[in-house]
Amino acid sequence: MTIRSVDVSSRQGRLRSAASRAEDRGRPRRNWKRTTWIWIFLVPTVVLYGLYTIYPIIASYWYSLVDWNGFDQNQSFVGLGNYRAVFSDPLFWNSFKITLLFMLLVVPARVLLSLLLAMLLNSPKLPLIGVLRSAFFIPVVTTTAIIGVVMRLILDPASGPINSVLLKLGGGGVDFLGDQHLALPTAAVLYIWKFFGVTMIYWLAALQTISYELIEASKIDGAGTWQIFRHITLPMLKPFLIIITVLTVEETFHNFDLMYTLTGGGPYFHTEIIEIYIYRWAFAASIPQLGHASAAAVIFGLLVAVVGAIQLWAVYTSRRMRGADR
Repeated sequence: MTIRSVDVSSRQGRLRSAASRAEDRGRPRRNWKRTTWIWIFLVPTVVLYGLYTIYPIIASYWYSLVDWNGFDQNQSFVGLGNYRAVFSDPLFWNSFKITLLFMLLVVPARVLLSLLLAMLLNSPKLPLIGVLRSAFFIPVVTTTAIIGVVMRLILDPASGPINSVLLKLGGGGVDFLGDQHLALPTAAVLYIWKFFGVTMIYWLAALQTISYELIEASKIDGAGTWQIFRHITLPMLKPFLIIITVLTVEETFHNFDLMYTLTGGGPYFHTEIIEIYIYRWAFAASIPQLGHASAAAVIFGLLVAVVGAIQLWAVYTSRRMRGADR
């Protein structure tokens, strides 16, 4: 190797090191420019979320401490007076009971029935599996308020098609939404049908984690359907069962649009969930009581926060269970 070639190679090495240093100096600036554009595009979302979500939540805590009808400029501070009025109102406790009863009607049926259907639709041998999955998911993407209005017409005791069929069959008309004993179960059935596809998708995703070869090997060894479900499928689905159940419970608390369009809280407050109770005091009363409604909303928010904490515990527990299985 000549002296000239050594000089050239060393010069090329210095040039490469200088270029790499220049690139390292320029990289933070390019990253800074990239993150700046990201924040610029996020500004509208952050502003709107703050105005229409964060601010109303914070304002509701203040409104729960004042006596205000929502229209006058004067707001008299009453402290915990609104909370005492809410806790002493028997209709609030009635709405609390209706909310929990609705949850007890919906959650077990929705979780268990969707699991059975998901196991059926998870079979690769089932024909038209994509069409069937889409058919059960279609109600989810339909507007809930529209479903409430349409089902109210279908279940109408005078001119609804269901009662017309019952009358032609020789039976009597049934007031599904006007009977105090049938209104809540009817709303629960419609709610399960409306959001059935969401829970089904949860279960389908969970079932995809179970090896199909393991199921086939169990069948070859002589295991039946019930044995496979009891000893293989169910133990491997336990972590998902906890999460899906808690998610379904949390979703059940937010059913204002369906319940309001179906019954409006009637008959005689037998379907008045907490959300309708809050709406009635804030907007539907002859003299709105925004402070009373805000106090009820804060209490309801604390209930949802407790469910959220349980959800975090469920996620942590499911991860530990899945880690132990591995």
